[in-house]
Amino acid sequence: MSNIKKFRIKSFKKKNNILSLEKLSLKFGNKIILDNLNFELSNGQILGLLGPNGVGKSTIFNLIIGLIKPDFGSIIINSEKVNKFPIYIRAKKFKIGFVPQSGGYFHNLTVYENLKAIAEIALKNKDYQEEKINSLISKFELDNVRNIKAIFLSGGQRKKLVISIALISDPKILLLDEPFAALDVLTIKMLQQIIVNLQNSSGISIILCDHQARDLLNCVDTAVIINNGRVIAQGTPSNLIQNIDAKNAYFGDSFNIS
Repeated sequence: MSNIKKFRIKSFKKKNNILSLEKLSLKFGNKIILDNLNFELSNGQILGLLGPNGVGKSTIFNLIIGLIKPDFGSIIINSEKVNKFPIYIRAKKFKIGFVPQSGGYFHNLTVYENLKAIAEIALKNKDYQEEKINSLISKFELDNVRNIKAIFLSGGQRKKLVISIALISDPKILLLDEPFAALDVLTIKMLQQIIVNLQNSSGISIILCDHQARDLLNCVDTAVIINNGRVIAQGTPSNLIQNIDAKNAYFGDSFNIS
């Protein structure tokens, strides 16, 4: 697997945006969740979302996949506005993969059976189904638990399984919601390596959000800070931690990378 980025940044200015969120606004009752929020994801980029609890990071994922609709604004994928497209069309036509914070797998099915169940829906070619399943099991080093039910897997093995499930259909955009939550240090490092390797090997565009700011910043190209429903700061990790607005809203004065 590849090394963790440690702020190795690519130039995305010359690349096309695969996803744009433009002036997104959303209210639940009288509570404003998002207020004219804007940001973009470039082809092949790893983008991190950071912000205080309840700021709407997971809500943004739900808007992108089509689980909820914004009150105002546009979700644009490959230059096409997708606001009115249902979940299954966004997943199939625009190739969006989603890894939720918890769940995302069948507890009483084995690793192989979990992947098989999704492959039968997402892939028409039966021969390719087996090829893809075996490739993912090997890629994520799940060979030794191939025939073990998911309920008996470790936290890290379950996370690798759910990422594998999301990759069955070869998505162009992968959304990772709290991938480092409740995991030990070695497992987090393993997932960081997996995320960077996905970008290097597949050119996939990735958005991840997590409360573990240092862990997130060690494997992204750029990140945005969200507060009060808006993006208040964005940039490379090394620049972002020096941003005064980011410090005031999220990092504080004592935050450092190491």
